[in-house]
Amino acid sequence: MINTNHKDTKTQRENINPELNELARQVVDAAFAVHQTLGAGLLESVYETCLCYELKKRKVSFQKQVSLPVVYDGITLEAGLRLDIWVDKQLVIELKAVEHITNVHQAQLLTYLKLTNNRLGLLINFNTARIKDGIKRVIL
Repeated sequence: MINTNHKDTKTQRENINPELNELARQVVDAAFAVHQTLGAGLLESVYETCLCYELKKRKVSFQKQVSLPVVYDGITLEAGLRLDIWVDKQLVIELKAVEHITNVHQAQLLTYLKLTNNRLGLLINFNTARIKDGIKRVIL
C-alpha cells in the first residue's frame, strides 16, 4: 500500500520557497535546543521565552505575541487573537504545552495562516518526551 500522505507532504514542502524552509529548519533546531535543555512539563510561556532567546542567538527575525485583527463584515476588529511567534512575517509558530495536539490546535494555526496570508506554520508542543513527536508542519 502506498502512503500518499507522505508524497503529498513532500510535494507541498517542495512548493515552499527554500528561504522559508530554511527559516522553518532554524526554528525546529531552536525548539530541539530548548526541549533538550528544559524537557517537558513547564508552562507554554517558559518555552516561548526560551525559544525566542534561541531565535535571537541564531539572528532569526521574529515578533512575539503579535496582535492579529479580524476583518468581519468589511470592518477590522480587534478580537484578541495573538500569534505566539511570527518569524520574518512569513512563518507562523503556534506553541503548546499540552498532553496531546488536537484538531482544534491545528485549526487555530490554519486560521492564523489565512489571516496573515502566510503558507507555512509550525505547531510545536513542548510537552512530549521527544520533541520531534511534538512538531507538526502545516502548509496552507
